[in-house]
Amino acid sequence: QVQLVESGGGLVQPGGSLRLSCAASGSIFSLYAMGWYRQAPGKQRELVATITSSGTINYADSVKGRFTISGDNAKKTAYLQMNSLKPEDTAVYYCIVSTPSRAYWGQGTQVTVSS
Repeated sequence: QVQLVESGGGLVQPGGSLRLSCAASGSIFSLYAMGWYRQAPGKQRELVATITSSGTINYADSVKGRFTISGDNAKKTAYLQMNSLKPEDTAVYYCIVSTPSRAYWGQGTQVTVSS
């Protein structure tokens, strides 16, 4: 069984920063990629950023230059540093872990950007 534990969400003012963490545990023998998606109310879930085990990184255009994803393969942990946050970044952020056989999703963590 695989578990993903997310942390770091919360309420922040526009221009502020937050750091999300996602730690995977359980029967993960081969990790392909980790990443983050988000879903705002009334909208579809969208890609935020992903990082593969070889270090290839992909960002959504809306977060380039503001968000930074990093990962620790040995710890099966991914981080998302979010700077210069905007109200439109408000969403539930979901961690995803991809293995050769399937993907696993975290329970989500709320990020609210508001003054």
